[in-house]
Amino acid sequence: MSTTKKFLKSKPVCKVTFKLPKEAVEGAKQVALVGEFNEWKTDKDLMKPLKDGSFKITKDLEVGKNYSYRFLIDETTWENDWNADDYTSNGVSLEENSVVVL
Repeated sequence: MSTTKKFLKSKPVCKVTFKLPKEAVEGAKQVALVGEFNEWKTDKDLMKPLKDGSFKITKDLEVGKNYSYRFLIDETTWENDWNADDYTSNGVSLEENSVVVL
């Protein structure tokens, strides 16, 4: 997994690219990026499948904030970003959410 950040000089926004590798999705048909930035809606940010079997999406996020998020694979399996900036309790179960720090 990789998350890349590109900070814009013209405004307080960062283009964050989230990528889930082939090994993490195990032949998934659909992967969604779900988090605070989209009110945890599971159908809002569907990731684009790439030829190598991975999935990717780029989001414009406000600088100076931290955002909790997770990946939802085929509407059934939750996965964290293995290389997230941080992790935090999800408040519902013993599982944690990934965090991107901007």
